[in-house]
Amino acid sequence: MATKYHNLSEYDANTLPTAEELAGKKFAIIVADWNDNVTHALCDGAVETFISNGISEENVEIYHVPGTFELTFAASKLQKTGKYASIIVIGCVIQGDTPHFDYVCQGVTQGITQLNAEAVCPVIFSVLTTLTMQQATDRAGGCLGNKGVEGAVTALKMVKIFGNIK
Repeated sequence: MATKYHNLSEYDANTLPTAEELAGKKFAIIVADWNDNVTHALCDGAVETFISNGISEENVEIYHVPGTFELTFAASKLQKTGKYASIIVIGCVIQGDTPHFDYVCQGVTQGITQLNAEAVCPVIFSVLTTLTMQQATDRAGGCLGNKGVEGAVTALKMVKIFGNIK
């Protein structure tokens, strides 16, 4: 998690897979369009990170869903295709005055955890759960980096670790 003490957008590219290890691998990014000023910036960070680390644009597929809660369904469907080395889910839930925040955050967290336990391919959790819009924008390319970058780095590291395991 990005904090004011640690910017997770900074990483050592030497810890990531080589171009040979990534050859032919496809990645999916599922983006919730709710709070799109934040989620689209996170998606841009993820795409830029993939490209700067040798993934061609054709091997990064982006899917849009209405909100964060729908990320689990979309990830489940894409995971079952067997097409992707990793899937990143990107969303942003900002706490309001009702318990809706708690239900959405808990539901998507449990859903993505379940998909990872099923081990078809890793699903990377790049969902911001913040108290304010400012906290979200700080983590979407602002003063605390871009959690989309972190998601792409995590996806690449998971491929490096588990890419050849069937």
